[in-house]
Amino acid sequence: MKKTRVDLHNHTTLCNHATGSMEEYVQKAILEGIDIFGFSDHAPMHFDPKYRMDITQKESYEKDVLILKEKYKKDIEILLAYEVDFMQNTSLMLDEILNAKVDYLIGSIHFIQEKDSSLWGFDNPEFIGKYKEKNIDDIWIDYFEVVEQLAKSKLFDIVGHLDLIKVFKYLPNKDIKSLSYPALKAVKNANMTLEINAAGLRKPINQPYPSKELLELAFELDIPITFSSDAHDPSQIGFMYDEVTSLAKKIGFTKCVTYKNRDKQLVTF
Repeated sequence: MKKTRVDLHNHTTLCNHATGSMEEYVQKAILEGIDIFGFSDHAPMHFDPKYRMDITQKESYEKDVLILKEKYKKDIEILLAYEVDFMQNTSLMLDEILNAKVDYLIGSIHFIQEKDSSLWGFDNPEFIGKYKEKNIDDIWIDYFEVVEQLAKSKLFDIVGHLDLIKVFKYLPNKDIKSLSYPALKAVKNANMTLEINAAGLRKPINQPYPSKELLELAFELDIPITFSSDAHDPSQIGFMYDEVTSLAKKIGFTKCVTYKNRDKQLVTF
């Protein structure tokens, strides 16, 4: 049975914190033997413009992806997508993105709304001090409540880096499966996919997102998976691919998800 190498979460220089041309990403993906490669750059929104494309760049981004899709169609399947920040204040997200004609949308959480309505960018080293201001279990409970809200919104196809909150190694004291269960149940009910994102292996936590424990729970709940490099440079494409697919196989997964026009397709990895 043919095995398919899938990498659905990758960026471009339009997000203002990535390097390399889009064509270099595609060429590296071909070199790595990737069969299905997704561009899913940080979508514009009414907040945090420094780390994402502007809405005025949407048309050129989509056009450039489709040009590469056609140019390299004999060598690789290229998909068009966005990574969208799920915001508890939903007015910050843009309808032009949520309704865009794409293959899939990744819903990710990079901000938690505080009681005073301020937004904490918890994965930004600039704001790492807040981890010491609150009870760590409360932080994780708040985070997974936002994951649950993301899933219940039913706006997205894939949950991006499920446990990103662990990035700086501030880990909960409570059992992670208990903390995350309502959120993962909501992911299951929303018919969403979990990405296994290798970027965590490049971060202080030195683990993929999500952890082995959370992947075990996802397997128990029959939540499908896909794979992502979360590349911000062509050199990161295919990063630790064999390691993350091996982890998934050990847990029991045999198939992963890809998308076409927001429709889920299963392939053997």
